[in-house]
Amino acid sequence: MPLQKLQFQPGINKETTSYTNEGGWFDCDKVRFRQGFPEKIGGWTRLGINSFLGTCRALHPWRALDGDLYLGLGTSSKYYIESGQGYYDITPVDTTTSAGDVTFSATNGSSTLTITDVSHGRVAGDFVTYSGATSLGGNVTAAILNQEYKIDAISDSNTYTITARTVQPVSNITVNGQYTPTAVTANSSDTGNGGSSVVGAYQVSVGLNTSVFGTGWGAGAWGRNTWGSTASLTLTDVLRIWDHDNFGEDLIFNVQDEGVYYWDASAVNALNTRAIKLSSLAGAKSCPTKARKIIVSDIDRHVIAFGADGLGGANDTEGNGVQDPLLIRFSDQENAADWFPTPENTAGDLTIGSGSLIVTAVETRQQILVFTDISLYSMQFIGPPFTFGINMISENITIRGPLSAVAVDDQVYWMGKNEFYVYNGAVQRLPCTVRDYVFSDFNEFQGDKCFASVNSAFGEVWWFYPSKDSDTINRYVIYNYQQNIWYIGTLARSFWLDRGVFNLPIAAGLDGYLYNHETGFDDGSSNPATGISAYIESSQFDIGEGDQFSFVRRLIPDLTFRNSTSTDAAANFTLKARNFPGGAYLQNNSKAVEKTASVPVEQFTQDAHVRLRGRSVAVRVDSNSTGTGWRLGSPRIDVRSDGRR
Repeated sequence: MPLQKLQFQPGINKETTSYTNEGGWFDCDKVRFRQGFPEKIGGWTRLGINSFLGTCRALHPWRALDGDLYLGLGTSSKYYIESGQGYYDITPVDTTTSAGDVTFSATNGSSTLTITDVSHGRVAGDFVTYSGATSLGGNVTAAILNQEYKIDAISDSNTYTITARTVQPVSNITVNGQYTPTAVTANSSDTGNGGSSVVGAYQVSVGLNTSVFGTGWGAGAWGRNTWGSTASLTLTDVLRIWDHDNFGEDLIFNVQDEGVYYWDASAVNALNTRAIKLSSLAGAKSCPTKARKIIVSDIDRHVIAFGADGLGGANDTEGNGVQDPLLIRFSDQENAADWFPTPENTAGDLTIGSGSLIVTAVETRQQILVFTDISLYSMQFIGPPFTFGINMISENITIRGPLSAVAVDDQVYWMGKNEFYVYNGAVQRLPCTVRDYVFSDFNEFQGDKCFASVNSAFGEVWWFYPSKDSDTINRYVIYNYQQNIWYIGTLARSFWLDRGVFNLPIAAGLDGYLYNHETGFDDGSSNPATGISAYIESSQFDIGEGDQFSFVRRLIPDLTFRNSTSTDAAANFTLKARNFPGGAYLQNNSKAVEKTASVPVEQFTQDAHVRLRGRSVAVRVDSNSTGTGWRLGSPRIDVRSDGRR
């Protein structure tokens, strides 16, 4: 019997049985397809030694007029500007107390301080910076009190606790690789209350890493939304999501369904200056105080707020504070502060008539697509007197969540509820060969965590999502829009930013670090880096006609270890034999294929002798060694016929 060449259709197909998918690939992890052939994906390295607090679900890069490169980063706890691998905390201050409203109380032998602030309205995990305090009289000095603290626990509506600690050396930058706080224990002399000049500056309340669902009394977190209600199963606390866009070299950002803020990149000591409310800008008129999403229109330089509160009065700096989930408002052109419509400006608003709320909006080169929970609209700049026009595109779509859509040039891809879609002038459902695999093992309660991203260097749209038994993101599904194929894998990331302003894609890990991706072939989340475990496995295919038993005697590999940094790069080939489509794999045989030389022509293991007997065979290629990248070609197997029993 001649050598049998193994060539498979590109992409992963899990919509049929393995046997029906003969000639295709059935499973993989950390593998992509290039020109129809599988290869291991690129590795990742940490972006510096510093980490951030909370889970990152928003990244926005831009370059200032002086050439400085900034990366806006919104987490469940803070909003940072990353610059020079440092994370500068610009989280806005929400409330500032009057002098003397805050007092301290210490207990001898304890590092826990009780803070009294009548009707403080805070939640555990919030951050507050104290100033104007005097020493409590002993170990707890003024310097220890006058710094930022995280609230440990809420005692009641008037008191909460913090843990006294040593002074942080740099106030507004997280340098976790260099600073470890130490608790300070009060002594018998710490009997003071901090004096009558203490001021507490409370930052915007922290959000959640995990959406909370509950029933009955006690559903939700203390101090949030409907805690204590007797409602049935509902979403009681939502995920913290930020939206942001740059207005020139400055930054406008908002907390989803909450406040809108502005950061001035040209301000003196800007990186150590917190963002302010948009309504605090000079000349502010009727600025939205709540919005679901903020976009700065690239074509016409209007700031657009989706799902915003309504207009305030002509002389008000803020809107009316009543959020309309279907209202779109936009500022005057080239003026982020003026939102009150007059005959002399181009500020205005629009209301969408279909759906119950705006879920998200995505800007393309020609238009802004606005998603409600059941419909899709196109919003375009049309000039005076109406400024913007809006038209319905489709009323028969779904969308998974506020982060699940992404633009690729003039096309927009998104994950719906049990479907994938693309808009390219018309809405189309994307045929998906892993659809059931994804949606049958999907944590619906944490669906808002799912996010879409682009890896343009490889023509890929990635969706990261949590599997059914996981509250955190642990999987991804990829649509390769150049080859029109799908593949899958596992990876814990909370947000992804395509290359562009930065040379490499950047992704946020669940460990508080950013990672440069598509660099090398290793997992750089530890030091030293470890090998990435990557594999691809085919569906079973008949040996010959599949009507008789055959022996597989030899494997002739075909792959390249191009760009590998390891001198002994290797990948494992495994052949698995089966007698019947529904039966178990009765035999398997693994052989390592090793690189032996690279000059003048790359050489590797010439063949591998195996001995398997069956009617059909599946092939698997995997590796987990460091510095190893591989790309598979068309291996062959040497087959000898056996009897027909």
